[in-house]
Amino acid sequence: MNVNSKITISKRVIVIILVALLALSAFNTYLIFERTTGPANSVALTYDFVISQDGKNYHLENMVTGSSTSISGDASSAINMALSKGNSVYLNTGNYNLKQDILVSNKMNTKIVGDDATIVGNGHKIVLSGDNFTSSEYATISGITIINGTIRIENSFGTTISKMIFENTSTGIELANTKSWSENTKIEDCRFINATDGIAFRTPVGNATGSYASSVIDRCFFNLRDNSIGINVEEAAQFSDSQVQDTRFWVGEDGVFNQTGILVNGSMDQTLLFGVVFESFTDVPNNMFALDIGQTCDPAPILDNGVNFLGNWTAMIHNPYSKWISGVGTAFEKENVNIPIGVNNQYGSNISIQTLPLTIYSFKPKIEVNNLAINEVITVRISLEFADNVFSNSVVRSFNSSQAIWLTDDEMMHLYPSQNIIWALIVNAKSSSSSSNAVITISGYGTAG
Repeated sequence: MNVNSKITISKRVIVIILVALLALSAFNTYLIFERTTGPANSVALTYDFVISQDGKNYHLENMVTGSSTSISGDASSAINMALSKGNSVYLNTGNYNLKQDILVSNKMNTKIVGDDATIVGNGHKIVLSGDNFTSSEYATISGITIINGTIRIENSFGTTISKMIFENTSTGIELANTKSWSENTKIEDCRFINATDGIAFRTPVGNATGSYASSVIDRCFFNLRDNSIGINVEEAAQFSDSQVQDTRFWVGEDGVFNQTGILVNGSMDQTLLFGVVFESFTDVPNNMFALDIGQTCDPAPILDNGVNFLGNWTAMIHNPYSKWISGVGTAFEKENVNIPIGVNNQYGSNISIQTLPLTIYSFKPKIEVNNLAINEVITVRISLEFADNVFSNSVVRSFNSSQAIWLTDDEMMHLYPSQNIIWALIVNAKSSSSSSNAVITISGYGTAG
């Protein structure tokens, strides 16, 4: 009986201790939120620090220890302090006044997330940077309105910027390569209101590359003012292999002068514009362009499905340097492509006619042969190369005098596949003579996409 009594008492003691610990834990959580002037958001529990505004003061709460610090008048000091000690910061509803830049250097998986929070930047920046892209990866900034401030992504990989508003600022988001490169950036569900540059891909400096590749701008909206640019790709910047999709540019609501949706002085190689709408609200546009192709652009982006130009523009696509414009259903021509001639009835080297970065939808070729010798026979062979490295049947034409001919519809049908993607037109030629001064050229027109 005594043994059983001791066991029963021990069990009761354990139960009492457990209940006390649970109560203490609950009370500690209550105190954390009680000291916080913002709402008791359970999401904040997953962050290292919660910052709240209380008048001119900012309260910094350590969500692990429950300790609290109050900083007067300068939210940037509170945010910098939090990010020096942890990786994630949650901003409760309030106005956060910056007196200096927020610097996040060589950190992984940084999070700065707001609950209807507004950062008044006063021209300052939130800078995510690494000595190399491998030391600054997968940062997230979300749910914040930034007034007169900038997010700078520098030598960083996999950064996500989402559900943000950038208002009345020189630059909303800038990407910069100063030591390596910044790729796989996702900018989603953001709005840019009266920004001189909404998103800027900066010219690389030093030994850095220009690559901002494999990035996505998705479901973003740009309200432009005079002398402003929605997306600015500077010289030598490579915003390539990327997508701008389901995005809208509004011009002519605030002024009617010098407003550009996308300015390209760098590279947008293999970058698709998909579901992008450029909308002008003015009847008298003055230097207002949806897409402005600069002198150092190489190449321009590809205009895919759903790209629309609404309203009045000085030019929908301003292309003063006659750069190639690519898109779905792009019309193109090839003129006087020289074909080398093999002798002694041996075909010369292949010439590949392509429309990179696009693939050929259709092409109607013309063969022109001149300057044949007496009794010389020139034979020209044409075939198609498909995307799976398969070649079509060939069409062969022979010439014994100077002549220009177009391939017939029956010959084109002989070339075309039942279903495949045309990668290139392949042409070679031969002469019956041991030497030849003949000249063979291929010209033609078609569509690509």
